[in-house]
Amino acid sequence: MSPSHPPANSPARVLFASLIGTTIEFFDFYIYATAAVLVFPKLFFPGSDPAAATLQSFATFAIAFFARPVGAAIFGHFGDRVGRKATLVAALMTMGLSTVAIGLLPSYASIGVAAPLLLALFRLGQGLGLGGEWGGAVLLATENAPKGKEAWYGMFPQLGAPIGFLCSTGSFLALDWLLTDEQFFSFGWRIPFVASAVLVIMGLYVRLKITETPAFRQALERHERVRVPMISVFSEHLATLMLATIAATATFVIFYLMTVFALSWGTAALGYTRSEFLPLQMIGVLFFGLTIPVAARLADAWGRERTLIAATVAIFLFGFLFEPLFGSGGVGDVTLFLSIGLALMGFTYGPLSAAMAELFPTAVRYTGSSLAFTLAGILGASPAPYVATYLAKTYGLASVGYYLSAIALLTGVAFVAIARRAARVRRPLSTNAATGRV
Repeated sequence: MSPSHPPANSPARVLFASLIGTTIEFFDFYIYATAAVLVFPKLFFPGSDPAAATLQSFATFAIAFFARPVGAAIFGHFGDRVGRKATLVAALMTMGLSTVAIGLLPSYASIGVAAPLLLALFRLGQGLGLGGEWGGAVLLATENAPKGKEAWYGMFPQLGAPIGFLCSTGSFLALDWLLTDEQFFSFGWRIPFVASAVLVIMGLYVRLKITETPAFRQALERHERVRVPMISVFSEHLATLMLATIAATATFVIFYLMTVFALSWGTAALGYTRSEFLPLQMIGVLFFGLTIPVAARLADAWGRERTLIAATVAIFLFGFLFEPLFGSGGVGDVTLFLSIGLALMGFTYGPLSAAMAELFPTAVRYTGSSLAFTLAGILGASPAPYVATYLAKTYGLASVGYYLSAIALLTGVAFVAIARRAARVRRPLSTNAATGRV
């Protein structure tokens, strides 16, 4: 490395900086999801019809899904033009400040209609920040990875999902145990939102200490930047974008079936209370977290596309277990069902970051990978709970499994196509390939 280059980032700093942002992302997502069910309909959308208030609350929840591609385009543009580091700091600040602001927002009783309007605005800010967070965190890890460890480094941002889930679910369970209903609605629900400021400050401190990734510095030296990365993605890499989006769809579908739909069906149709079902989900999420590093190791040793195709085949087969396991309603069967499903989620989620990032050249990698991931979220995550609920009520629980298997089949076809393309063109994620340095 020439003397003009800044010193290399330490592995610990890189991996923590990539992990902290996605942890905050999923922590923020789940505390908002829980509050959208329990709190917001009463405090921000009061009215004579509780069902209408709940639907209005869910509408603010959905805003983030549609804001995320916008955030991916905005932050992706600056991430590919200005740099990964500065853009990651801006994305974290946008996301973090919006979350804390929700925790400090006065209720409808205090400021009237301004309360739900500001709630929607801050939720929009969350979505924009989240749209830029994942892609930047993944590139921070993978573009600093030594040769042969791209999936291992890339799985650290992915670990933010189970960690964020456990922290958010645990915080609301703790509040449920420690506070009365009156205390919870008065101030308790605000605690997780405001407390996220601690994570944001930690994340900002670490990210301000890192240097730019070697791959982006090399792109600057070679004058490889494009004027408008999003236009370049759609004009030159549209087929890649479509394949990457479809390839990530099954990951989102199985995750939201195991979390949102399973919680809804378990508490409505199977007779569980929320406090009874959430611990079962937390057991499943432990398997989710454990299989992410296992899958990353397999991906580096066996190949990312091969590992992801095998995981997708397993998800396809898992779809046929919906009725026998989940439909029985027994604690043991439901726990096994959630554990298998979320373990498979870890197997597909762990290598996904590195696999998607290497599909795009450095000049448009932030934009391309972020757009693919967020578009897959819209296609896979946003309709999954609604489609699953309709299918289960109309045709029975087995049809939900068939729905998952069909999505897995589509995703598997996309991964096969990606594997064939990768055999022809393999884009290095890091300039450390020759030295193995980080």
